[in-house]
Amino acid sequence: MARLAAPLNFHMQQLVFTTLLNRLFGPAVLALLQALHIHPKHPSRPISDSFAMELLVMLLLTLFFIAVRSRLSVERPGGLQHTMEGINGFISGMADEVIGHHGQKYVPYLVMLGMFILICNLIGLVPGLTSPTAVPIVPLGCALLTWFYYHYQGIKTNGPIGYLKHFVGPQDKEMPLVMRLFLPILLFPIEVFSHLARIMSLTIRLFANMFAGEMVTLVFFSLIPLGIPVVFEGLHIGVSFIQTYIFVLLACVYLGEATGQEH
Repeated sequence: MARLAAPLNFHMQQLVFTTLLNRLFGPAVLALLQALHIHPKHPSRPISDSFAMELLVMLLLTLFFIAVRSRLSVERPGGLQHTMEGINGFISGMADEVIGHHGQKYVPYLVMLGMFILICNLIGLVPGLTSPTAVPIVPLGCALLTWFYYHYQGIKTNGPIGYLKHFVGPQDKEMPLVMRLFLPILLFPIEVFSHLARIMSLTIRLFANMFAGEMVTLVFFSLIPLGIPVVFEGLHIGVSFIQTYIFVLLACVYLGEATGQEH
């Protein structure tokens, strides 16, 4: 039991990077939270590991994009440029296939979303760091952002009234009048509930897979330090890519539904 408890105790202690942030910015963050009437569970360390890892991922992505931008070349593209072009091309193709011909305008958001989730998933493989997506609040943030984004794009594309028509079902003039009046009453609450359930679906799917992957890896590292855990590290990498792909794919599906125009 002591061996099994070791991985869990690891997560109870703050990471070195988080401790550094709390030493540098902890008092200022605590003052800000208190001004907003938010009382952290541990006032001496208001910055959590998940937020610290998100901040680290954001800094890494910023440095990556700066490096790509500084080395852009038409005649002699480097490895970073090829990597970024490959990522952009893959998601661009997905957007064209799932959303449609107007999907290119959403590619910047989808690329940023996918890269953020992927790095958050993979950063837990680095010793001394942990995957922020293994904490519910981070997948929930990504799910809420995507949820508000596709609704905003739907309203922007179709207008408020036109977008609401997506929630009331077909309104074919050839349908009986009773059916045309009954369908909106039946379908509207179902559609609203369905859209709200998407937040839970996106959150739980990403969180559950990443949390389970980290726990399994930590348990096997504590029981069998060599050999077998490497297999689970490879599984963790595979799950990280798959969950990123699924999240971005579902974002494309929701954008396609929200911005589609009825004819």
